[in-house]
Amino acid sequence: MLKIRKRKISYINASHPAASEILARRFLRCLHRVSAGQKDLIFLCIGSDRITGDSLGPLIGRELARHNAGAFHVYGTLDNPVHAMNLKDCLTEIASDYPSALIVAVDASLGCTRHQHHITVGCGSIQPGAGAGKQLPVVGDLFITGIVSSFENFSHLQLQTLEFAPVLRLADTISRGILMAADSMRKSRPVMGGSFLASQDLTVF
Repeated sequence: MLKIRKRKISYINASHPAASEILARRFLRCLHRVSAGQKDLIFLCIGSDRITGDSLGPLIGRELARHNAGAFHVYGTLDNPVHAMNLKDCLTEIASDYPSALIVAVDASLGCTRHQHHITVGCGSIQPGAGAGKQLPVVGDLFITGIVSSFENFSHLQLQTLEFAPVLRLADTISRGILMAADSMRKSRPVMGGSFLASQDLTVF
């Protein structure tokens, strides 16, 4: 769970009928900006399955892992979540196994009231746990988050008692958007195979 800080962020209303398509387009644009020839793409889905408001990352990780055709790597699922207690170890493992990978940080976030249930996407890193006052490593080359609650009058009890249905809808919308982006890139390079980042000729649809 992170707190949205002031930076250039693209906001997408998750209730928009084309929210997944919009996310896919904006994600590909960000990917095009930050990609520097990396062969591996990692989705680092951060959060805990024990707290409703913080379960967004593992829910998305589960969907990406289920539908991944080997084009990218996924860390953080419902079965194997990446959270405050094991994030540093996970980053060490990623650095060892995929030293030049491009990392997409995926997490739940807090924002202002008018941005609740919005998706954010942007270039740069995020600091997981900042919204809950935790001191964790900064992660990611780009990020995708879902704003599950407001940082105004925030409390840990509020995070634990959030309704699950809106969090699940956010996770479904974000998962679809990522998979749409992956499908678009595969179709644009049908003979390449292999990595999601096999070429920098990224198609933005």
